[in-house]
Amino acid sequence: MPSECGLRIRKAEDTTYVIVIELYQDNPGSSVTYAGLSLAQQICQAKGLCIDRITYIECNPDTGSKLSFYEEELFRVDFIGTSDVFHKLTPEEILKIPK
Repeated sequence: MPSECGLRIRKAEDTTYVIVIELYQDNPGSSVTYAGLSLAQQICQAKGLCIDRITYIECNPDTGSKLSFYEEELFRVDFIGTSDVFHKLTPEEILKIPK
């Protein structure tokens, strides 16, 4: 199903960060979490990037909810075989991502 997400690509020295941003209610299709590898492959193909040479980050933005699990979180996603392995970024790791 066609889907939408926010996308930022940032380069710093020898690292390319591909940051996909969940749109929640504004996304008519699958979430970025459920389409990780496919989405990463499509972005790399469209932008001429090598999937083995990117740092893929998923952003779940703050929704303004009073529930703490709706606060902004960023995850580095590693694609290992058919599995997506998520690593929640620390505040220090987030600061290393170029603006």
